[in-house]
Amino acid sequence: MTMPTTARATAPQILARCRDLVRPALTQAVQRLHPWPAEMAAFSLGWSEVGGTLVPGTHGSHSSHGKGVRQALTVLCAEAAGAPGENAVVGAVAVELIHTFSLLHDDIMDGDETRRQRATVWKAYGTGPAVLAGDALFALAVETLANSRTVHSGAAVRHLASTLNDLVRGQAEDLLFESRPWTGPDAVRPDEYRSMAGHKTGALLGCAAGLGAVLAGAPAPTVDALARAGRHLGVAFQAVDDLLGIWGDPQVTGKPVHNDLRRLKKTYPVLAALATDGPAARHLVALLTSGDPLDDVTARRAARLIEDAGGRSATLTEAHHHLDSARACLDSVSLAPTAVGEILTLLPFLIDRRM
Repeated sequence: MTMPTTARATAPQILARCRDLVRPALTQAVQRLHPWPAEMAAFSLGWSEVGGTLVPGTHGSHSSHGKGVRQALTVLCAEAAGAPGENAVVGAVAVELIHTFSLLHDDIMDGDETRRQRATVWKAYGTGPAVLAGDALFALAVETLANSRTVHSGAAVRHLASTLNDLVRGQAEDLLFESRPWTGPDAVRPDEYRSMAGHKTGALLGCAAGLGAVLAGAPAPTVDALARAGRHLGVAFQAVDDLLGIWGDPQVTGKPVHNDLRRLKKTYPVLAALATDGPAARHLVALLTSGDPLDDVTARRAARLIEDAGGRSATLTEAHHHLDSARACLDSVSLAPTAVGEILTLLPFLIDRRM
């Protein structure tokens, strides 16, 4: 008799399983904060409205706001290293808290007024309160990991601390890019942007993956391989975010179409287009350096020029290159096949987002 085969879980099912495992501990962690920062944290996580009213269907602990990619990666990498996913929950909570902290502060620095179809925390509560909430989440993440009382907690805290330095470096580079010219010897080059993305976005996904392995008690080569896989995934993720910032569906991004172009952000598609130095690139330079703000018409024109100059295709190539590098990292060490299969299921799902 032929035995029925068990269908592999889909990416949404994998993410949901990991969220369900992590969310009780994440909720408990946020509830340890002072009530005001806790309210802002809950608002940022999509659990509540301004004033603390719960969003229907969230039960104070979960919403559709965000897929939970980083926490899922922590759980899956612990399982890939041969440990139960429960061993990595404390790490997943710390990573999610740091991610939320970084979004609060990034929105302030970038002046973004909306995220996921509603006001950002600084817009809803004020800049000072949003900074405070971010600081509270940062401290809570470190405290949560330090107080985990496992034999691996010290190594886990050190792993997180290294990541925090990387995040600061990446954000500093991103902010400094804003004051640099579009052309000439001081212009931002695609390889510089790639390095920045590796610190700003890649570091946290690398931390998520590496923390899972650390908390599983994995040997150093396994921790390193999983952390490198996560970092490559982060750079790929950032490349797709850059595409969404120009061509994204507002229902996906929660932001107006051509949002990054209007803000004249130096993202990978723009830099890759400018590096071609063809007719489309020269017209794009003229548009970006005119000194005039981009309205609907000029923003659409800029997007066409970027595509004509190859910026869109180059960014997709960049994303898939880093996905291939992430797969190579996973292949470089011995890991539990089922967990690796779930990680591989997530990779294309995270990159092939709607635009």
